Amino acid sequence: MKYLIDINICVYFLRGKFNLDSIFKKTGLSNLYISEITAFELSYGAELSHNKEKSQNQVKKFLSSISILPIYSTLDLYAFEKVRLRKAGKPVHDEFDFLIALTAIQNNLIMVTENIKDFTNIENIKLENWIDR
Repeated sequence: MKYLIDINICVYFLRGKFNLDSIFKKTGLSNLYISEITAFELSYGAELSHNKEKSQNQVKKFLSSISILPIYSTLDLYAFEKVRLRKAGKPVHDEFDFLIALTAIQNNLIMVTENIKDFTNIENIKLENWIDR
């Protein structure tokens, strides 16, 4: 199985929460991907951090260890799915989340997120939540 990791899972992993280090190790980094949007979000979060240098180093190390997928390949799917949702009365409210979800679909990956409800209207998405609260 191959997975696209959402920003919230990445942040929890970097903070050492929810035993994600063990899950990542068991799954294998070669089976984990992030969207380039997530890379941007992680960089922004590190810049905003109270301990900016430490956070930036953590993020750089993480980004160098995981495959980052571009969003351009989702161009046609983006247009189709956004129109479908709009016509269904379920417009997209978060473009970043939408693009991340489409990246998972386009690359036939399971999206790992704690925010399952944010993605349920998107067709053909496979979702998992690795957070056990």
